[in-house]
Amino acid sequence: MNEVRRMKYCVNGEWKESKTSKWLPVSDSSTGELIAEVPCCTQDELEEAIASAHAAFPAWSQLSISTRTQMMFKWRNILQAHLDELTLLCAKELGKNLNEARGDVLKAIEPTELACATPFISQGSASLQVTTGFDTATYRVPLGVVAGIVPFNFPAMIPWGWMVPLAIATGNTVVLKAASFTPLTSMRIMELFYEEGGFPKGVVNLVTCSRNESEVLLTDPRIKAVTFVGSTEIGKHIYSIAAAHGKRVQAQCEAKNHALVLEDCDLESSVKAIINSTYGCAGMRCMALPVVVVQESIADRFVALLKKNAMALKVGCAYDPETNLGPVVNEKHKQSICDWIQKGVDEGAELVLDGRNIVVPGYEKGFFVGPTILDHVTPEMTVGNREIFGPVTLIKRVKNFEEGLSVMNANPFANGSVIFTQNGYYARQFELLTDGGMVGVNVGIPVPSAYFPFSGNKDSFFGDQHVLGLDGVRFYTRAKTVTKHWYDEHSHKNEMDTWEGTVERL
Repeated sequence: MNEVRRMKYCVNGEWKESKTSKWLPVSDSSTGELIAEVPCCTQDELEEAIASAHAAFPAWSQLSISTRTQMMFKWRNILQAHLDELTLLCAKELGKNLNEARGDVLKAIEPTELACATPFISQGSASLQVTTGFDTATYRVPLGVVAGIVPFNFPAMIPWGWMVPLAIATGNTVVLKAASFTPLTSMRIMELFYEEGGFPKGVVNLVTCSRNESEVLLTDPRIKAVTFVGSTEIGKHIYSIAAAHGKRVQAQCEAKNHALVLEDCDLESSVKAIINSTYGCAGMRCMALPVVVVQESIADRFVALLKKNAMALKVGCAYDPETNLGPVVNEKHKQSICDWIQKGVDEGAELVLDGRNIVVPGYEKGFFVGPTILDHVTPEMTVGNREIFGPVTLIKRVKNFEEGLSVMNANPFANGSVIFTQNGYYARQFELLTDGGMVGVNVGIPVPSAYFPFSGNKDSFFGDQHVLGLDGVRFYTRAKTVTKHWYDEHSHKNEMDTWEGTVERL
């Protein structure tokens, strides 16, 4: 039995004992053992975190861009040095296999590298002699305190990749609400941030709490922006409340990504890509491919090959190097996935492969769900239109490209969409007409690098500036436009109209 640690929260660079009476469990997903408890921080403790970030902002924002950039270079190297440690911690608390967990940490490092380019990507624009004697420049300046509300499925990438690097590199300070299911990776990175990174106290603060306590992040006037990743229901709530209180909002929400597989595709390569996308991270990612829309002429062959490849996956302990498919995050989430599978059967889908009763020897109490395939899913079935967030593949059969595209675009979510084809015309039409914000052509996971925005659409995103890329820089900064004019010795003799010379016509 592992020792159950009671974790602290971090405010002003110090780890503090919470005064809460409510503690939230953290499990080893492979064994089912309770390994830690995190505090459901009190309202006062969240206020303390906001106050710390607010107090740190003036000094941090006034540091030179050069200084902050050098600190980001140092921080990138620290994360790289602790890659193996953070990988194992991520695998234990979440259930990703070691390769997937390593990718989670690497995807925190990649945006940190982007943040090292802040001197370039945060530049504004300027022109001399816009009108006679007048010069104008637009600068990008920090907002102030920003809040990050974090989901459970990427404990390194989302808080420490999507949220922190660009926020602090552009001069803001941060309050992170870490995911209570999987907080340990984020907490360890928080320790490194101050112990080895040497950042000024209060630049980043970390709390864990329930939805009720975190409402203050949406209403407190000291917080200028909120970035969120999670369910669409909560995302809509956060967007409406925070925006009504004058804050910028990024709300990355649910997905039901579809792949369109046409009869001219490279079938074996396409199936491999879909297996990787659908069952990677046990399906617990918003860029999985849970729905495959297959042209009828190849549907039987496709399903047979998909089943064969899915059955070949090794389901096992997350930190076993041989594991292909690890557990899901906890017992409650496992039950939710199993309930969805049963709902699909009840709605009339054909259960081709059932992963509900899988048992991993030596890890009988782990939260495992094996690869599952439901065929002949029709438009009226809710299982084909709602996010399951598990290793479940749903097959929708269509006659042709046009029907397939229509089926895909009928879905309320539009995070990503993919086409598998060797036909350039259909690929181009797909790029033009798909609702998906991130589009793949023979690419199972069309997630761009950190240098481009993560571009969800429809009910998958609420806001006007996405995470990462130049969108991320703009989200964490505001424009300040300065117009200048210098008087000469004759200026007092010049007539001045009510526009002071800023309007000029022939």
